[in-house]
Amino acid sequence: MALRVGNIISHTGGLGWGSGKVLEVTAKSAMIQFSDGTNRRIAVSHFTTLEPAAPSSFSPPPEALVVPKAPRAPRVAKKKK
Repeated sequence: MALRVGNIISHTGGLGWGSGKVLEVTAKSAMIQFSDGTNRRIAVSHFTTLEPAAPSSFSPPPEALVVPKAPRAPRVAKKKK
């Protein structure tokens, strides 16, 4: 299977990962964003485990909410003896 950026695929050994969208393809590997929220780098030697999937089967992971940190309490100076 020839991989191209934007292809929707599934991994036969990682069915729990869900479908994936190809983000990057190099001579040695491909970076794929899976529906479980993890980006995985798959080596060329393992491309045989990838199969085309229906575009509707890929649901991008939800965007992580940015939670602002609480302000730090001011430091209290130590008393000198």
